[in-house]
Amino acid sequence: MQRTVLVLNSGSSSVKYSLVQPDSGVSVASGIVERIGDNHSSALLEFGGLKVRREEAVADHAAALRLTFDLFAEVGGHLETLGLAAVGHRVVHGGPNLYRPTLVDDGLIAKLDELAPLAPLHNPPAVLGIEVAHKILPDVPHVAVFDTAFFHDLPAAAATYAIDDDLARQWQIRRYGFHGTSHRYVSHQAAEFLDAPIESLNQIVLHLGNGASASAIAGGRPVDTSMGLTPMEGLVMGTRSGDIDPGVLVYLWRTAGMAVEDIEAMLNRHSGMYGLSGEIDFRVVHQRIESGDEAAQLAYDVYIHRLRKYIGAYLAVLGHTDVVTFTAGVGENDAQVRRDALTGLAPLGIELDEHLNESPAKGARRISADKSPTTVLVIPTNEELAIARACLTVI
Repeated sequence: MQRTVLVLNSGSSSVKYSLVQPDSGVSVASGIVERIGDNHSSALLEFGGLKVRREEAVADHAAALRLTFDLFAEVGGHLETLGLAAVGHRVVHGGPNLYRPTLVDDGLIAKLDELAPLAPLHNPPAVLGIEVAHKILPDVPHVAVFDTAFFHDLPAAAATYAIDDDLARQWQIRRYGFHGTSHRYVSHQAAEFLDAPIESLNQIVLHLGNGASASAIAGGRPVDTSMGLTPMEGLVMGTRSGDIDPGVLVYLWRTAGMAVEDIEAMLNRHSGMYGLSGEIDFRVVHQRIESGDEAAQLAYDVYIHRLRKYIGAYLAVLGHTDVVTFTAGVGENDAQVRRDALTGLAPLGIELDEHLNESPAKGARRISADKSPTTVLVIPTNEELAIARACLTVI
């Protein structure tokens, strides 16, 4: 029997999960429990070609996980019969010291609690998910895998903010970077696709989903990334602002009278594409642009402008770039975003093949012109598989 790893991603009101065979790379099952704590919660499990959906109240994360295991049992997929070897937990922020896959124990949970101020929207739900899953599955190793790990060793010039040094040290303020599991996985997949040693490649990886980030990777090691102390910095995202003058925050606090909590909520949940246009689905944004919607057009233009700035900056940071890779929901599926992000960059060595870019293919593929010195790829990310394989390095 192939061993499996149950990968959990616990949010404040949801639990996403996937049962993965790390050796073969096969996803045996996946699903999500949404709107936890709501009277209209929902749960979905996809297993062996079957889809099972439940619409019922789910009081808390413990109830969500129990419901998940009930759904497995309902389709004949008892975890004890599926070779479960470990449970892997995605943890967004590992702070300055947690950057390797780590077995869960009371000491680790205490450290994660201490890191809550660095990621108040992400780490507390992750800790809750870990505690609940550990109680329900006490006899299986639980492993925390950190989203910040890949960027732990950024060069000091990239990781350091130009603020008071003593203050930064006291409060552990630096560029941590996020989506690291995805950037690591995709950069290695790009090297494999090109049949080239990863040590020989300079890469730009563009992880474009509801959350979005860019990275510059030289010889398999990241040298810069767009997200910073928190996942709010960098590219324009679905509901997050990305880069913003810090003076805006002081202005909103001092002059507009906004509370810090309200400013934080605005930057996280009511900014980005949603803040500019009221929409985060790029399919709808494109439709609205075609109908002449000026707000949608502006939101899209701001998104593309920021993306192109980062591509240009990372071309300069790397000196030369062998491959640019698009990944995640928007990056993998939106040909227009890819085209607009790279249009006019032929003098810098990047040229798309329009036919390949417009192809509806879903797997890893090249979309650059044959004459393009820089290869452009689309590679589906698979953070669940990467987390599952990271768990094996520990157990």
